[in-house]
Amino acid sequence: MTELGRVKNESGAFQAVVDIIDRDGGVIVEDFLSPELLAALRADLLPKVEKVGKGADSFFGTETRRLSRLFAHTTHCVDILLHPLFYPVAQHFVCAPFKMWSGDELMEVTCDLQFGAGQVIQIGPGQGAQALHRDEGAFMWSRSFGREARLQIMIALSDFTAENGGTLVIPGSHKWDDSRAPKKEETIPTVMKAGSALLFLGGTFHAGGENRTESELRTGLTLCLDASFIRQEENHYLSLPPEIVAQYPEEIQRLLGWGTSGLSLGWVEIDGVQSDPNQLLAKV
Repeated sequence: MTELGRVKNESGAFQAVVDIIDRDGGVIVEDFLSPELLAALRADLLPKVEKVGKGADSFFGTETRRLSRLFAHTTHCVDILLHPLFYPVAQHFVCAPFKMWSGDELMEVTCDLQFGAGQVIQIGPGQGAQALHRDEGAFMWSRSFGREARLQIMIALSDFTAENGGTLVIPGSHKWDDSRAPKKEETIPTVMKAGSALLFLGGTFHAGGENRTESELRTGLTLCLDASFIRQEENHYLSLPPEIVAQYPEEIQRLLGWGTSGLSLGWVEIDGVQSDPNQLLAKV
């Protein structure tokens, strides 16, 4: 059984993270969060996830709770999105340049990143394993496109074990074509201490694991950085009022969708001019 590569969260780890993701489709970063940030996220999010209902089917988990609208519940997701072993790594994989013609000029262009979706996912005892899937399937993405659409992170807010539902991953499956089906026997469980993180590509087959314990909750926090030219999986425009978005740094506002990206995506008309929607937040 192939193991997933691991690195320590330390200075100079960027290249090792990139190399392992390129090889395996994912990597475990040990001690991704500081103890202080882990404690703050737990304090903000755990009381709220206890109040949400469980999933309605096997995919979303009949013994699984999911808390969304993360930027309405905690300000500490800023530190995750902009983490030096997440944001720059996502840029490396997702923002690959490509060439296009404009008249007689051959231009090299690239996309920006956007925050696609985020959830606290708490798997309770008795929850069966989720169906293996690629998250890029939400975009009807094909591996034949030759580029990545997403880098996702799953942060352990509690210890992840093989027994309590640690995320199942198939190393190397990001290199498979669209016709190859995933098999359970090809998976490995993500085993990591609270505060560590799994980073994986949208093309990597994975699933929530089976929780075979009697009373142990497996709680993870997942966030996605996606290419800015695809629709955001979570509708932040409706779930987060402008008053909340305006309180965040501009870089986060733009990741949430309040900005133009690439050459001309996402503009709004302001006083008869195609304009950057970030200007609207200054009026909130």
